[in-house]
Amino acid sequence: MNVEVECTPEEARRFMGLPDVSRANDVYVDSLVNAMKGAGSIDQVQDLIKGFAPMGEMGLRMFQQIMESGAKAAFGSSTPKKN
Repeated sequence: MNVEVECTPEEARRFMGLPDVSRANDVYVDSLVNAMKGAGSIDQVQDLIKGFAPMGEMGLRMFQQIMESGAKAAFGSSTPKKN
């Protein structure tokens, strides 16, 4: 059996009973942008991003691993060369 439902992401969010976090996301992004404007170097930007990311540096590493796993699944087991 295959069931297909056509709806917008907003309709799906409401149907599943998930909260609307768009305002909180806007505040989060604005805070990050304002903090980055004051950064004077790449190292400062990296430190700011680590602090703003959920679970800090560990969250960033987990996100990187997820993205790498997705790339391996999409493009095979060969890993891209790092420059």
